[in-house]
Amino acid sequence: MSNWVEPTRSIPLTWGTYTERYIAGLVLIIGGAVQIQGANTWALSVIVIGGIAHILGWAILPAQGWRRIVAVVPSVGGVFVVLAGPNVVVVLAVVLACWVLVRQRPARSYVVVLLPVASGLVFSQTMREYSGMPAALLISAIVLFGSAWLARLIAVSAPTGSRIPSEVR
Repeated sequence: MSNWVEPTRSIPLTWGTYTERYIAGLVLIIGGAVQIQGANTWALSVIVIGGIAHILGWAILPAQGWRRIVAVVPSVGGVFVVLAGPNVVVVLAVVLACWVLVRQRPARSYVVVLLPVASGLVFSQTMREYSGMPAALLISAIVLFGSAWLARLIAVSAPTGSRIPSEVR
């Protein structure tokens, strides 16, 4: 466990450092999603700017190209669907699944996607009004961040034989 290395660190980068691209990608993914949620009928340009930022975040995140391409459409779609209100925050589980895919977590770590599904189902049954959206987004963000870290802990604790071989990466 002590010699575990993030799988995406072994990917050769054509520009920037791993840390720069990781931080910038993460900030753009999260910032773009938050910006999209701030849109309303009087500020529709926020949706465009947030969507572009979200897409750019996935594009620069250090990862295999095919994983980033596969992740971007469902992630952006999920973030846009959440505009409908707290009763649909369950779709943020899709964004987490995209993160798990791009970060090259082992298959067993996908179990963490059940956490935002569970919290989203609670919101769908308890919050029908858009006024509950700030609380739903805050709690959902905490669940998503915690789930992403749990997926990493699962990856770190995975037996050596269950890791993705370097030829597949």
